[in-house]
Parts: sequence; structure tokens; C-alpha cells
Amino acid sequence: MGKVREEHIRPGLLSDFILGSQDGLVNVLGILLGLAAATSDIRIIIIAALAALGAESVSMGAVAYTSTLARRKVYEAEVQRELQEMRDVPDIEREEVRTIFRDWGYSGDELEELVRRVESKPKAMLDLMMAFELKLAPVEVAQPRNSALVVFGATVVGSLIPLVPFLVAGHAIVDAAYASILVSGAALFGIGWYEARTTVGPFWKSGLRMLLIGLGAGFAGFLIGHFAGAL
Repeated sequence: MGKVREEHIRPGLLSDFILGSQDGLVNVLGILLGLAAATSDIRIIIIAALAALGAESVSMGAVAYTSTLARRKVYEAEVQRELQEMRDVPDIEREEVRTIFRDWGYSGDELEELVRRVESKPKAMLDLMMAFELKLAPVEVAQPRNSALVVFGATVVGSLIPLVPFLVAGHAIVDAAYASILVSGAALFGIGWYEARTTVGPFWKSGLRMLLIGLGAGFAGFLIGHFAGAL
């Protein structure tokens, strides 16, 4: 019999992809629709969108790096604090382990045996306390860099999706705007579908939610551009 291959999606990378792609797409779509409502100069529209693409992608990548690095520093600080408490107040730490297992339904001799076994393995005890007392997940050394790269790349790709129709439409700004809305809507629904496929829940609900959020932000950009142009 052949081996069944199990694929696991890392939650951090999935959230980074969704964050970058949705943010880039929604922001650039709003800018494009706002400028399309305010000016008929295609050059201004494209230059502004490209400037937004560059600034947004670099900014989002930098934020992903610094925020993930901060999570790693917090985790490392809590590890040191927990190790200190295991040395200084072992009775309190032992009772915290007992409480965790008691909440899981263990009691009596079985509970005490589990506590003794965990206490005899400091690494197991530390991991247990970090995960189930402090509710913290480990952050690997390379994770800040990986998160920044994923968010940066996803933001660039997401930003290009609504921009492409304007790059190929020439001076037909209205047609480019309609085409941008269509391709952006399809991309947003696809992002929501991918999220549901890799997690749980109906794909149509996730896709529709992503679609409404994205197009709602784009419509806000259109209204601002429309009234700014009128003024």
C-alpha cells in the first residue's frame, strides 16, 4: 500500500499571504478607482498606483518583520522567566502543571503520576507551560525573515492585479476601471476560497466575505475620488 501524504499549512504563512495579498489589492484598487473618478490622465493614475505598490509592499514587509521579531523576543523572554520560576518556586510550577492536567480530566493517582513524569523532564514541563499556561507558540529564528518575504511578495502580486487593466487599456479609463473591478473581485473571491480550502468552513462564504470587504474599500476610494474631482 502506498503512503498517504499529509500536507499541513503553517498558520503564520497562510495569514501572511492573506494579509499581504488582500492589503495590496484593496489599497491599489481604491487608489485606482479614486483617481479614475477624479482625472482622465492615465499617466497620473498609473504613476500613483505604482508609487502606492512600492511603498505598500516595502511597508507591509517591514511591519511583518518587526512584528514577528517582537513576538519572538516576547516568547524568549517568557521562556527565561518560566525557567527561573521552575528553579525558584518549583511547588507553584508543579501545581500549575497539576491544574492543566486536572482541566483535561485527570485525577487521583493518574494525575499525580503524570505530574511526576512531566516534572522529571524539564523540557517537556517548559513546553507544556509555554503552550497551555501562557498560550504562546514558539517563533523560529528564520520566521521574521520568512514572514517579511511572504508579505512583501503577496503585497506586490495583490497590488498588480487591479493595476494590469490600466496598463493595457490605453486611454480607455472607464473600461479599465470596470475590468479592474472584475479581476479584483475574482482574485478576492479566490483568496477567500483558498483560505477556506486550507482551513475550515464553506468556500463560498469565505470568498464572498473577502469579496465584499475588498470591493467595499475600493468603492470608498471611488467615492472620495469622485467628490474630490467634483470639488
